[in-house]
Amino acid sequence: MAMEYEPIKPYADDLEDSVYTQEKHFSIDIDIIGNAEKIQDDDGSKNLNQLAFRISDPNIANKGNESPFIPASNSTNLPLHRQQPPQHRLISLDVFRGLTVVLMILVDDVGGILPAINHSPWNGLTLADYVMPFFLFIVGVSLGLTYKRVSCRVNATRKAILRALKLLILGIFLQGGFFHGLNNLTYGMDIQQMRLMGILQRIAIAYLVAALCEIWLKGNDHVTSQLALLRKYQFQWLAASVLTVIYISLLYGLYVPTWQYQIPDATSSSAPKTFSVKCGVRGDTGPACNVVGMIDRKILGIQHLYRKPVFERTKQCSINSPDYGPLPSDAPAWCQAPFEPEGLLSSVMAMVTCLVGLHYGHIIVHFKDHADRIRLWLIPSSAFLVLGLALDIFGMHINKALYTFSYMCVTASAAGFLFAGIYLLVDIHGYRGMTLVLEWMGKHALVIYILAACNIIPIVIQGFYWKQPQNNILSLIGIGR
Repeated sequence: MAMEYEPIKPYADDLEDSVYTQEKHFSIDIDIIGNAEKIQDDDGSKNLNQLAFRISDPNIANKGNESPFIPASNSTNLPLHRQQPPQHRLISLDVFRGLTVVLMILVDDVGGILPAINHSPWNGLTLADYVMPFFLFIVGVSLGLTYKRVSCRVNATRKAILRALKLLILGIFLQGGFFHGLNNLTYGMDIQQMRLMGILQRIAIAYLVAALCEIWLKGNDHVTSQLALLRKYQFQWLAASVLTVIYISLLYGLYVPTWQYQIPDATSSSAPKTFSVKCGVRGDTGPACNVVGMIDRKILGIQHLYRKPVFERTKQCSINSPDYGPLPSDAPAWCQAPFEPEGLLSSVMAMVTCLVGLHYGHIIVHFKDHADRIRLWLIPSSAFLVLGLALDIFGMHINKALYTFSYMCVTASAAGFLFAGIYLLVDIHGYRGMTLVLEWMGKHALVIYILAACNIIPIVIQGFYWKQPQNNILSLIGIGR
């Protein structure tokens, strides 16, 4: 199903008030990147039962250019006071989502061949490092449109929690190790060793926090200016500031002691090797002694962390850096340690990215003029860019693995600029022909993610072989060897 947004074309405020006095708020099940699964009446009211029943039918909604709120077959048969005005989908958000999916597939499949576009081994920013913040930003924008009007906060909260839980469970299933991968045609999950966090889990957490902020932390002020917009959502900005202060305080304030980890010895059946990582420091942001890793080891357990972290491609840990490679002879003890790139503390700043996207969604809701929207998007985007680069120069490095504040600023800025550019191209100037594929991918992002990014399609194809499992289609073209 598709997500319905605020009409894009500008119209007078008095017309908007008169048209929408009887409009009901429809909440939307959000998937991985803000896609919509179905539309539901948020307060469970029976006033529009007949209409709500017809909207919930996936065979009716979104046919051609007709309004998805009114079935073409008998919309004219509805009483005049129950007919909804035409709604225009915000195409640029679908295109942005589809472009991010393409970027994700590109860096996943080509990153091994071109390490320059793969995730940065530690500090720095590459093409792959924009994928996660873009998804979070899109979720935030979608939430601003979804919860434009909330008739029952308790009911909306319950539904938001259920959606987050569904996404969390799906993430654990897909990324916890149930499918062992291209090189191992088995399946099943060792609960003692499964990975607890991941991309979908982080998005679920950020989605829930941003949704609760949008449901509970906004005023009733009528927005007529940028200042009024900030005043209406001042408590959401306060929440973002508190999360940022908590993250920075913990990252630079907590003491990290010396710690140990074990890995099996591949050359023998003897006891696992034990490695000791000497720390005893405070405020370190290197791979070995940072607070982000320490919190994950303490709370999640080191056996539940990701076992192929990006710092294995640093010069200290790979002779082929920035690609994976054999360990140097003088490699430090931490090179083979597990590390969770979507960890607990780093997810705090991911929530802030989602809240930033929420602000961009508010601009769509409250400002109807294209020029106003573009201007109000470019101002914070420029400020975030300057702030992020300045922080990096003064020592708070841009780092995706830690999701530093400087990284959040620069990537949120990039998302804002890109979203404004796509909006200008697609929704204002109407260049949709060149973006139809991206638009389609944006509407089916979760399915594409599961099938492509989680290797479901390659694993299924690899399951068909000739006489021996090694004689499969993928092995013939060099995949999964």
